[in-house]
Amino acid sequence: MRVAAKPRLWRHDSGMTEQEAQDWLREKFDVSRETWERLEQFLALLSEEMQHQNLISKSSADHVWARHVVDSAQLLLHAPKGQGRKIWMDLGTGAGFPGIIIAILSDYDVQMVESRSRRIAFLESVVTKLDLIEKALVLGDRLEKVESHPVDVISARAFAPLQKLLSLSHRFSTEKTVWLLPKGKNAVRELKGLSPKRQKMFHVEQSLTDPEAGILVGIG
Repeated sequence: MRVAAKPRLWRHDSGMTEQEAQDWLREKFDVSRETWERLEQFLALLSEEMQHQNLISKSSADHVWARHVVDSAQLLLHAPKGQGRKIWMDLGTGAGFPGIIIAILSDYDVQMVESRSRRIAFLESVVTKLDLIEKALVLGDRLEKVESHPVDVISARAFAPLQKLLSLSHRFSTEKTVWLLPKGKNAVRELKGLSPKRQKMFHVEQSLTDPEAGILVGIG
């Protein structure tokens, strides 16, 4: 188990400001005007839907670029690069983080696993309205019922405790699959709870948006 050195991309202990988050996105992903408009449209749809269902916490709604958009986008820094279409499976996508953000910012074919009916409806609406149909698919069911198939990346932002997450989703992985699992302040503790063999699969990367949060990055 390795813990990466802490990057210092913020100028304060609480993380990125909204302006810092937007500046970071533009710099890291060379975001086109069309892509930026998609991001803004998605956040507008999210804000509208928040009047009908609780998709993100109210405390984070005023910091959505840092707490949710960049927090999702930073996973791409650890994802495989290369030619050809690759499959990114996001478990428990919920409000669309990171699944929708990955679909907007990358060339991945994104599969979003979500079992809650109202959130499935929201995600399907977003995919249609943002014209992401060719690169984003909502798998509206429990993960246990999704047919096994190999994927290149597996992400899960708030799906299940690590041990359970790996047990449920390992059938979608190959020896080359990359796991990107934001685990907040519990990253190291959850990793230590795995068997020694599984611990060796992962290392911990510092989150760019929260100085106390970690991302478990693994292969296999």
